[in-house]
Order: sequence, then structure tokens, then C-alpha cells
Amino acid sequence: MNAVAIQSAAQESWEDVCSLDDVLPATGVCALVAGQQVAIVRASDTVYAIGNFDPFSKAFVLSRGIVGDRGGIPKIASPIYKQSFDLRTGQCLDDARVRVPTYEVRVERGRILVCCQPRAGGSSGA
Repeated sequence: MNAVAIQSAAQESWEDVCSLDDVLPATGVCALVAGQQVAIVRASDTVYAIGNFDPFSKAFVLSRGIVGDRGGIPKIASPIYKQSFDLRTGQCLDDARVRVPTYEVRVERGRILVCCQPRAGGSSGA
């Protein structure tokens, strides 16, 4: 298998992390996905996955954040310093220079699956 095929195979790898019932509405849980802490967040009727590391507090706490929306943008606020992150893009809504990784999510037969590779766009620290 060449390098492109390996990369393609990795991008299509999904991990079954938990039952949809394990994540109550407007809350988050943390899961280990391909060795990375990922916050699995249920906002309204949608499940999102973002990196669990808060670049402002330097702690793995985003899964314990406050879930809501800002102007129709689904967001989670860090439980420590309260910076908010767009659950769709990982973009910090309080500092345009900062972004956390996001992951594709799908729900199949009541199970939450998360893509093992973060979406393109990466992250930048505070």
C-alpha cells in the first residue's frame, strides 16, 4: 500500500465511542479516539465532536463545558475561562486566532461513531 492509500484508509477509519443515550441533550462526554481526547457534545438534535483540550486554560476540559448557542451558532464554553467554541468548526468565538480540531460524527443504530482523523483546518493554540 502506498502512502496515499494509507492516508486515505486512515481518514475513513471510524471509532464507535458510545451510545447516543450516554450523552444527554446539552451536555458533553469525553472519549479517546485514536489516542486523542475528543469532546462528544449533544446540542439540540445534533452530535458534534471537537478536541477536548482548551488552549486557554491548557487543560482537557471542553467536554465539561456549557453547551448553548450564540446567534444561532452551536457552541460550547470552556468551564474554566468561558471562551466559546463553534461546535461545527472549532473556531473560538472570542478570539479569531484560536481554533480547536473538529471531527466528523455519525449516529448509526443509536451508536455515536467519530472519524479517527480530525477535519482539515487543524488547530491553533492561544
